[in-house]
Amino acid sequence: LKCSAWLAPALHCLNSGLPMNIGVLFVPQQEAWVVERMGKFHRILEPGLNFLIPLLDWIRYVQSLKEIVINIPEQSAVTLENVTLQIDGVLYLRVMDPYKASYGVEDPEYAVTQLAQTTMRSELGKLSLDRVFRERESLNANIVDAINQAADCWGIQCLRYEIKDIHVPPHVKESMQMRRATVLESEGVQESAINVAEGQKHAQILASEAEKAKQINKAAGKASAMLVKARAKAEAIQLLEAALAQQHGNAAASLSVAEQYVSAFSKLAKDSDTVLLPANAADVTNMVAQ
Repeated sequence: LKCSAWLAPALHCLNSGLPMNIGVLFVPQQEAWVVERMGKFHRILEPGLNFLIPLLDWIRYVQSLKEIVINIPEQSAVTLENVTLQIDGVLYLRVMDPYKASYGVEDPEYAVTQLAQTTMRSELGKLSLDRVFRERESLNANIVDAINQAADCWGIQCLRYEIKDIHVPPHVKESMQMRRATVLESEGVQESAINVAEGQKHAQILASEAEKAKQINKAAGKASAMLVKARAKAEAIQLLEAALAQQHGNAAASLSVAEQYVSAFSKLAKDSDTVLLPANAADVTNMVAQ
């Protein structure tokens, strides 16, 4: 019995492929060797040269500190509207505490794989089918957080989780494509109507601006014409005043008025048969003097 007790660790090392304790050991980089002394945890060997007591110290576990990639097998998951999906993924994790990874759980990788599958099903059950495809990043982040909360006592940290493929049943895929086509068509009609409305709006704005510019130009033209006429009339009055102030100016003005009077008098009866005239209309000299 004593011999079997002493040989049990050696047989375990041979069967599991663990390194044998020969007193002098060289631990590779990025590995942690868990050593037990007489069946009880003793210490963890660091990379490099280490010394152990043969027969008393045994290497019980070898933990790799490198990043580990685990394929999560395809599994069935039900979405919020009871649509069954086939989904698989890839899990990236690392051993952070060799002691917890050795004594906290029997098989760390298997435990994390099962946890990832159950967490995936739980998270998918909270989302609708459309959100599953739109929010893959947030879904991956939620799975990582859930795994890290549970795997902390195992000395393992989940670095990231990536969904590889999502397989949708054929009839669901057809209905999604039809619905997507309907949505795209409605969006096209909506965009077309918006473009037409925007075009009409811009056309009305341009027309109003053109009418405004037309009215402004027209008013400016009238104002310019009135100003020109006023200036011309003022200049004419000034010239007339200057002419009247000269010698024989009054006589020339009387002659001009008389000519206009005679011309107007000759046209009186051409436009109408009834004409009202003053009693002395024929007295040109008196009218011009007035």
